[in-house]
Amino acid sequence: MKPRVVAVIPGRMASSRFPGKPLAPILGMPMIGHCFFRTKMAETVDETWLATCDPEIDAYARSIGAPCMMTKDTHERACDRAAEALLKIEAQTGRPVDVLVMVQGDEPLVDPAMVDDVVRRLLEDPSAPIACLMGDIADDKEFEDPNCVKVVVDLRGRALYFSREPVPSRAKWSKPMPRRKQIAIIPFRRDYLLRFSSLPPTPLEQVESVDLMRCLEHGDPVLMALTAHKTVSVDTPADLERAEAAMRSDALYPRYAAASAR
Repeated sequence: MKPRVVAVIPGRMASSRFPGKPLAPILGMPMIGHCFFRTKMAETVDETWLATCDPEIDAYARSIGAPCMMTKDTHERACDRAAEALLKIEAQTGRPVDVLVMVQGDEPLVDPAMVDDVVRRLLEDPSAPIACLMGDIADDKEFEDPNCVKVVVDLRGRALYFSREPVPSRAKWSKPMPRRKQIAIIPFRRDYLLRFSSLPPTPLEQVESVDLMRCLEHGDPVLMALTAHKTVSVDTPADLERAEAAMRSDALYPRYAAASAR
């Protein structure tokens, strides 16, 4: 039987670095709307939901016909909001979820192929509890940027470490080396997401401020899937301007542009 794959896009208005970020407009459409319509195009995804504690996001979801699950306003981590949404989606629909794909709402240029690639990476390995997308780092500026989460992998493509610092080190190595960044499209197997969310933050998770360090510190493998698609993660208003500039020539946007009217 085909596994039920549900995508959840968590969002909240109270971002410390960019308040109101989910509804910040890109070519007239709130950023989380771009994420919704583009994620919904993925072939591996059966349903796409928004998850929020904010009535403004819920109202926008209703205006575009997007399923939206209201969650607690106490969640500090997106994965905790996704875990609550998972249980409520199951209760509301009466059907179990096999894989929940968490797609961060600050990736407005997400390509559906990116979602498909990382979901298939997880489904191909029944022993793996979680996977995550990664991409190449563009330049030294991005490599040094603490908003960019770096990842190093082993020879099988499994994560060894995540950091906001520039890793691997360049101190004693001047030759070319792979420099990869985490892209926050993360499929969890159902039970693992619930277990992950129930665990307290781990020491290195707190040091690095990267949720997936919790997996590694508990000895759980994180499969990484490499994508060649370029993304613009929005952490600041300046990033929003870059995303809007890229969206003007984006091939997918015309397929859902008519939905920008609220």
